[in-house]
Amino acid sequence: MSENDPQVLDGAVAPAANTQLFGHAAALDFLSRSYRTGKSHHAILIEGPEGIGKATLAFRFANYVLANPEPGSAPVTIPDPDPSTPISRQILSGASHNLLHLTRPVDEKTGKVKSAITVDEVRRAGRFFSQTSGTGNRRIVIIDPADDLNRNAANAILKILEEPPRGAMFLVLSHAPGKLLPTIRSRCQTLTLSPLADTELHAALAALGQRLEGGQSEETIMALSKGSVSRALKLMNYGGLDIIAAFDEIVTGQGPSARRAMHRLSDVLSGKDSEVIFTFFLEHLSEYLIEQARLAAQQGHLPLADRRARLVSEIGEKITIATAYNLDRKQTLLSILEAARAA
Repeated sequence: MSENDPQVLDGAVAPAANTQLFGHAAALDFLSRSYRTGKSHHAILIEGPEGIGKATLAFRFANYVLANPEPGSAPVTIPDPDPSTPISRQILSGASHNLLHLTRPVDEKTGKVKSAITVDEVRRAGRFFSQTSGTGNRRIVIIDPADDLNRNAANAILKILEEPPRGAMFLVLSHAPGKLLPTIRSRCQTLTLSPLADTELHAALAALGQRLEGGQSEETIMALSKGSVSRALKLMNYGGLDIIAAFDEIVTGQGPSARRAMHRLSDVLSGKDSEVIFTFFLEHLSEYLIEQARLAAQQGHLPLADRRARLVSEIGEKITIATAYNLDRKQTLLSILEAARAA
């Protein structure tokens, strides 16, 4: 991860600093048109898979709004942000009086990113809106992502959304909108983004200096990335391809060799600084089980399909408990892998 921002992947650019956005032309057109006609909703839910540019789009739109306080005179298209302008510099430094970025905070004691956006972070939004704007502009809050709000934080955000302050705009990002409170969803206008096309993903990776080699490796990475830049970076820079290969060896192997593979993978995923690849593995495991459940259902094996589908939530609960009580991660992983093999 980046030393300056522990939530930015190696090889990536922080969304606030990213001057390039690939894809999502229709979404940009919708946002600019809504703003210029004075019909922008006070809360926009920007949803879609992780790593496709939702946060970059949100910061780009926020920059556009703050740079053009008179909607009727705003440009027809949303341009690339100009890093040299005062507004861009303030946003990048986190010193803007008109933009607040709510995301998981860093624990001052451990230096690690916390597992959720807490109610203390949401209280920052309350203080933010209570202050006088230096320019009289809109006040924009980017929640990145709202999936990470814990229950108290989600309820606190809901109260603000129910009675938004004058001039407030919320850009609510979500990788998995099904996790959001229905009442939060109901108070937002939904803007759904699609995964990047292969050409867009290629261009985005090239802009980051991440060039795919030709041949089978490129085809594999493109297929497994599923239109997500962050997923591609995890495959390329964090050993994601090796993790998937190791998991395949476990679910197809037999006897002692499979057991040894389970221990090797568990050692890697429970090692120091393994949070990125650990999360990547859990996402891959969830996708694998869901696909296996779908195949079982198609073949008429409904009890098996149900068992595999329920295993996804059971694994999530097991990880939550292990994290809360600081249980041994390797032993937790071995238990999970055994359950995945049995499924």
